[in-house]
Amino acid sequence: MTACSPFLSDLIYVPIAKPATDWIVLEQWSARAHAAAERPFNAQYITCRMQNCTEATRSKPFPGYIDPDSLIVQDDYVFQCLFPSHSKSFFPMQNPTPKSLDMHVISTDENQVFAAVQEWNQNDTYNLYISDTRGVYFTLALENIKSSRGLEGNVMIDLYEVAGIKGMFLANKKIDSQVKTFITYNKGRDWRLLQAPDTDLRGNPVHCLLPYCSLHLHLKVSENPYTSGNIASRDTAPSIIVASGNIGTELSDNDISMFVSSDAGNTWRQIFEEEHSVLYLDQGGVLVAMKHTSLPIRHLWLSFDEGRSWSKYSFTSTPLFVDGVLGEPGEETLIMTVFGHFSHRSEWQLVKVDYKSIFDRRCAEEDYRPWQLHSQGEACIMGAKRIYRKRKSEKKCMQGKYAGAMASEPCVCTEADFDCDYGYERHTNGQCLPAFWYNPSSLSKDCSFGQSYLNSTGYRKVVSNNCTDGVREQYTAKPQQCPGKAPHGLRIITSDGKLTAEQGHNVTLMVQLEEVDFGDGIAVSYANLSSTEDGIKHVYQNVGIFRVTVQVENSLGLDSAVLYLHVTCPLEHVHLSLPFVTTKNKEVNATAVLWPSQVGTLTYIWWFGNNTEPLVTLEGSITFTFSVEGMNTITVQVSAGNTILQDTKTIAVYERFQSLRLSFSPNLDEYNPDIPEWRRDVSRVIKRALVEATSISSKHILVAVLPGLPTSAELFVLPCQEATGENKRPAEDLDQISEILIHKLNQNLVQFELKPGVRVLVHAAHLSAVPLVDLTPSHSGSAMLMLLSVVFVGLAVFVIYKFKRYDLPLPLPPLSTDSGLTSMTLEQPSHESPMFSSSRPPSPGPDV
Repeated sequence: MTACSPFLSDLIYVPIAKPATDWIVLEQWSARAHAAAERPFNAQYITCRMQNCTEATRSKPFPGYIDPDSLIVQDDYVFQCLFPSHSKSFFPMQNPTPKSLDMHVISTDENQVFAAVQEWNQNDTYNLYISDTRGVYFTLALENIKSSRGLEGNVMIDLYEVAGIKGMFLANKKIDSQVKTFITYNKGRDWRLLQAPDTDLRGNPVHCLLPYCSLHLHLKVSENPYTSGNIASRDTAPSIIVASGNIGTELSDNDISMFVSSDAGNTWRQIFEEEHSVLYLDQGGVLVAMKHTSLPIRHLWLSFDEGRSWSKYSFTSTPLFVDGVLGEPGEETLIMTVFGHFSHRSEWQLVKVDYKSIFDRRCAEEDYRPWQLHSQGEACIMGAKRIYRKRKSEKKCMQGKYAGAMASEPCVCTEADFDCDYGYERHTNGQCLPAFWYNPSSLSKDCSFGQSYLNSTGYRKVVSNNCTDGVREQYTAKPQQCPGKAPHGLRIITSDGKLTAEQGHNVTLMVQLEEVDFGDGIAVSYANLSSTEDGIKHVYQNVGIFRVTVQVENSLGLDSAVLYLHVTCPLEHVHLSLPFVTTKNKEVNATAVLWPSQVGTLTYIWWFGNNTEPLVTLEGSITFTFSVEGMNTITVQVSAGNTILQDTKTIAVYERFQSLRLSFSPNLDEYNPDIPEWRRDVSRVIKRALVEATSISSKHILVAVLPGLPTSAELFVLPCQEATGENKRPAEDLDQISEILIHKLNQNLVQFELKPGVRVLVHAAHLSAVPLVDLTPSHSGSAMLMLLSVVFVGLAVFVIYKFKRYDLPLPLPPLSTDSGLTSMTLEQPSHESPMFSSSRPPSPGPDV
């Protein structure tokens, strides 16, 4: 599986002559070349200046490798697929789908990318995403579009772009087990069902009421240029759509009829009771229909009034098995060619049909009437009113060249001209509000002090929409100065994504930095440097494990990053498994979980906190203790031959803490893809809901959603990190916080909205008014009493276990929006903590 990333550039594709194994792409408007240096199973993306393209001047925009067959050049966009086993932070495409199975580029017209994405819970459907003009930020346009396989196994998405009308699409969406046809006039912002015809072919009334009954169309386009597909439209006939389909509750392959719309999909008429191929001649002034049949035919049907009436004509005296129909090229063509054979043993026959003799003159100005494009009476489509010129249905004249729209007038901007911006979802009241996984207060990662960024209002104007004034200023993102902030999130990696290097060879480090210490006695400082395009090169003369440190500093603070570089096996993944929270001076076990589990002899290198000297073992588990409260980082590196992988986790250490297992309403399981990114986002949302419901400071709360189904989580009640000495709160303070939390949970007062219309309740897994067991020495006797009651009396569920209380409980600290420990620990696997109740089952295993 690969993940594809688009990049904006003006490119042309130039193949290199054999026997070279590389491809190269040259930019049309600059002197830069883009190439993929191919290897047996992958390729590396490189760029260089054409005038001086040498090994020394080549740059590698991505650490890692790309799929050598993934290059797509389409309009102004270039798509390449990067192997995701490296760092996913290098994928420019941003969409709310954390785990996608497949992606297809549908269209790149009008400076926008339409992409069909198959997500983790889909089999025969895809979701339609639409990008901004850069092709980077994608928003969901329509869910569960039907897909099928072509004759050669290619994926075919049931999405059709109507020719001649900007922003108009038809799509077949799967709702439960039924497939229904929807239409949009504004690039997917709004979708509605198709209104069925009022009467059938014989004039009998059709009783079909929305939304229970509607018209459904087959949207497959023929892969054979000599045969028509199920649907047809033309740029030179923007109002006419001809398609096969049926009327009812869902799309069916039975009882297929032919339908035509002459007003851009607002109303439809039934024209045939069987499937026909339809050809457009003279800009849609003549429609030619020929029956789909395996039997020989000699007649065809003509319509000169946009499908309202049809006349039967003979095109051959001898019935012909029709293999295909072609129209002569050109807008004014009135000539078509039918080819086929008289029998299965005869040669092909070509029949040319010329309809010029039907018309005795060209159309004059009085033969036309104005027609305004609209959607159910709304004349403003994509921010403009457009009036077209159409031939009067009673006039029989030849149209000639297509002149396009007669007039176009911009409309005043309204809310309907704006879609939800990236990270926002439309709710039932029509407002675009932040999705549960998106933090609108987070600034762009490229935003530096002294620069500005676009502060989104939650809306973005539909691309190619031409509206003006109105609410445009209110809904448009506003430039805002980047606030000063301390450095955060500094990263350092090698250009190829590996943690190994050869002695005496260049090592390229990709960082955002001010000072680099290579770990071998050499340090380099940079002033006012935010990034380097080609990285920083360094040559290691000695073999060993080097601790490369990067530090960035400004007046508000500093940040640093560490890379342990091995200068000298197909190990694919390592995951460090340890508890989220532990007790001071209590042994903690850390385990390196590997995939695949059997890879031969391994060396484990363990790093604790800021220690520069590692601990090397041959076992994948290690036991240790922490004597100081606070946050501690643990890094493990696993060496297997030439492959070295690492994982880093943070563990919170406290003298006392309490924990509680949480459960949720069953509807949450339907949206759980069981991946770390989703668990981290939901943990943050649960923590926020607990803080809002209880007014307890976020510094006292840590929430970790556990792997597996049904969805569960662990709630940790922590002492205040800043409190020391006499200000340190006693265990009874944790009891008071626990009681408040359990009380709110038992009353179903803790809940959150996962997406519009999906509200999730948070419960205590074991509803109880008493706090959880705190295994500190002062309470171990009570814990033993409870255990004895369970074993010998059998009535533990009725025994009330209470901690000692102070007469005057200390007041709780004020509500805080600090993220606390959540952001540092949510990706850790769940383990049975020393603070867990002894009656609670162990936590699920780690993520692998």
